[in-house]
Amino acid sequence: MEAIEKFYFFDNLPKDKLERLKEISKVKTFNKGEIAFFEGERTDHLMILTQGILQIYKSDAKGNKIVLHVFYPYSLIAEIVNFEHMPYPATGEFLTEGKVILIDYEKFENEFLKDPEVAFTIIKSLTNKIRYLEHVITNDLVLSSTARVAKFIYEHEREFLSLKKNEIAELLNITPETLSRIIGKFKKLGILEKDKSNYVVKEREALRSFFE
Repeated sequence: MEAIEKFYFFDNLPKDKLERLKEISKVKTFNKGEIAFFEGERTDHLMILTQGILQIYKSDAKGNKIVLHVFYPYSLIAEIVNFEHMPYPATGEFLTEGKVILIDYEKFENEFLKDPEVAFTIIKSLTNKIRYLEHVITNDLVLSSTARVAKFIYEHEREFLSLKKNEIAELLNITPETLSRIIGKFKKLGILEKDKSNYVVKEREALRSFFE
């Protein structure tokens, strides 16, 4: 529960409030590939991601995943479902082993949301998600597949090196074959270099020319 103290939401809470927050919270761990929540499911807990990578997606009529968002620690997850008392609009799946803090939302609302700093920080969290949605739309409608891959490697090098190709392809809404072709192109250009079973990013700044 020490992770609560590291979360920027609660930076300025006095010690007694932090202790109360811990009392109304619990920790839950997940395995890689495990579902944190399903589309249509309801919850009475506010969720904070403290470890792992959580992928948010919807499925089309053919059962294909459409990735909407990817969360990294520390992040509030789908807080809108708590504020609006609505079901989850999409499914959350862990791409790695993960851990979350679940806070009793009814008690949190009654005891913490009246604090102006906490309320303002939640507003900032919601605006960040709107900004990310605009980013996703721009990526899918404006950037080419090559630009999307270059941007992902530039901004998330660690995830590029740790995730499987099909997982990265899902995140970028491209096929694994397209991803492989683009990686091959970057190898020929000397941007990437194969090292045993993984890659080394040799010319990180060269990636920027593909998406800027």
